[in-house]
Amino acid sequence: MVVNLKTKRKLVSRVLGVGLDRIKFDPNYIDDVADAITRGNIRSLVTANVIEVKPIKGTSKGRSHFKKAQRRKRSTKQGSKKGRKGARIGKKQVYVRRIRAMRHQLKVSKARKEITNESYWNLYKQVSGNQVRNLAHLRSLIEEVRSKK
Repeated sequence: MVVNLKTKRKLVSRVLGVGLDRIKFDPNYIDDVADAITRGNIRSLVTANVIEVKPIKGTSKGRSHFKKAQRRKRSTKQGSKKGRKGARIGKKQVYVRRIRAMRHQLKVSKARKEITNESYWNLYKQVSGNQVRNLAHLRSLIEEVRSKK
């Protein structure tokens, strides 16, 4: 007799906190699984190894290893790169990355109450106006503001 164990599988996944695909029932004890209706019954079947939890599969590293080998084969290491720095990463991308990092730093400083709202906006405008060179420069400016308090 074929028993539909879909609801049992859902119950087991809720009790054990695992996905539906990781649950495996022992084919010799399917009647016991079908009779289990409470969470306690499910737990006792787990301890009796009637219900098993499969291990996590995870992501295969095969493709990444292959890509790494290809990179090694093509020899695009530091010494063999041709063209100036801006040829690989554009000026705009560099600028956007720098600005985002600085704005994030400002948000964090404001959240930690290291700077006031007023000084936050002053520094924000300085960052937008390209008056701040990099993150280290911004941190020094934040320190100045903190020391003035």
